[in-house]
Amino acid sequence: MPQILQHRVVDAAVYLLPVRTRMPLKFGHESLTEVTCVRVRLRLTDPRGEIADGWGETPLSVQWSWPGSRPFAPRLGAMIECCRRLARAWVDFPAEGHAFDLGHDFLEQVLPGLWRDLNRSLAPTDAGTMPWLAALICNSAFDLALHDACGHLLNRPIYQTYTGDFLKRELSEVLIPNSENATAFREKFPADFLLPKPLQTLAAWHLVGGLDPLDEGELSGSEPVDEHPVLLADWIQRDGLKCLKVKLRGNDSDWDYRRMVQVGRIGRAGGVNDYSADFNCTVRDPAYVCEILDHLERDEPELFSSLLYVEQPFPYELEEHSIDVRAVSRRKPLFLDESAHDWRLVRLGLELGWTGVALKTCKTQTGALLSACWARAHGMQIMVQDLTNPMLAQIPHCLLAANVGTIRGVETNAMQFYPAASEPEAVVHPGLYRRQGGCVELDSISGPGFGYRLNDISRKLPQPIVEYG
Repeated sequence: MPQILQHRVVDAAVYLLPVRTRMPLKFGHESLTEVTCVRVRLRLTDPRGEIADGWGETPLSVQWSWPGSRPFAPRLGAMIECCRRLARAWVDFPAEGHAFDLGHDFLEQVLPGLWRDLNRSLAPTDAGTMPWLAALICNSAFDLALHDACGHLLNRPIYQTYTGDFLKRELSEVLIPNSENATAFREKFPADFLLPKPLQTLAAWHLVGGLDPLDEGELSGSEPVDEHPVLLADWIQRDGLKCLKVKLRGNDSDWDYRRMVQVGRIGRAGGVNDYSADFNCTVRDPAYVCEILDHLERDEPELFSSLLYVEQPFPYELEEHSIDVRAVSRRKPLFLDESAHDWRLVRLGLELGWTGVALKTCKTQTGALLSACWARAHGMQIMVQDLTNPMLAQIPHCLLAANVGTIRGVETNAMQFYPAASEPEAVVHPGLYRRQGGCVELDSISGPGFGYRLNDISRKLPQPIVEYG
């Protein structure tokens, strides 16, 4: 018999954890040298009076979620203010149920209004208008904490609870399929679209940033002197890498082509098998991408055949920029990333010719699961991409990839840009914070919720910036 869960949020606390990068990370027209991670504790209760705390965390990646020319500090401040407001909104949210049900209802019923109200308050400031993607990032830490707490109340790993035994709605009440798949979600739950047994080992994708030096001639002398590599060949050798994701500019085709070729030659010498190309939303015309792909196929056929997929070349406002991308996807699988805010946009992407979706826990665990189910039901390929997730954020990120099944492994690059940030977590989960043999290992994850094993991690948190409940 299904359990009718009546879990409800009764308390919330928000913590800020600042992190500096050891190397800059370029996103489109901006570079990231520091990031503030938000960590959230949510407390759930049930009618029996049982109480459980859950934890969620994500980097507030301003440059990725809110690109533009406005000053950085007001944009970050607005995202922190969003987190403050979310703490109260979650505690005041009267709904009851499983985390997946609550997370969906909050996304539909509460977050849009909170986001609009926040943007009205930002109008006279230097921040400008917060994109929906930035609001999703802020909410994702709360949503992750919700799922973790639900698992603790049920005393189960959270992925074991996405079934009809615990959820009040089947997916047909939430998701709308394409017309040719009318019954895709009838009597289905998220577990029906997940792997029957989660993977314990994942191939690890290394990010080749736009500012990363590739050979000694590109070194400036300002690179960090520590125990970690700087040059790509050294990373490949130390970590046994087999998969490289290459950040491109999207507005300089000669540079993009040369960059792919240079990375490909270094990778080939080190035994790399797979590549992806990430244009970070800067391309406006599919012909730009097609030209580069055709050039690679003609002059670098081995590299072209190893290019597993192309990621988000076009502006992420998919409804404003409804570009027919079939010319690109005829050449290589084409994955939505920034555009894939939710399953509705995944559906629109498929109509425009996109063939895959890159999931991120920073768009909420609930939303990632819904998008995964929609994509699986319609034959789209799946990848799980990083937001350079350190500390606790790395664990749900890798668990998502291990449970949904991806085109190959998981992108994981926090160990490139701020490895020291995760040292307390790495003591307990060494295989998750150091890539070995080209992989990360999940065998240290255990227990209810996301299996963080928080009691074993010796991290001292600062005072919360807000506590409500």
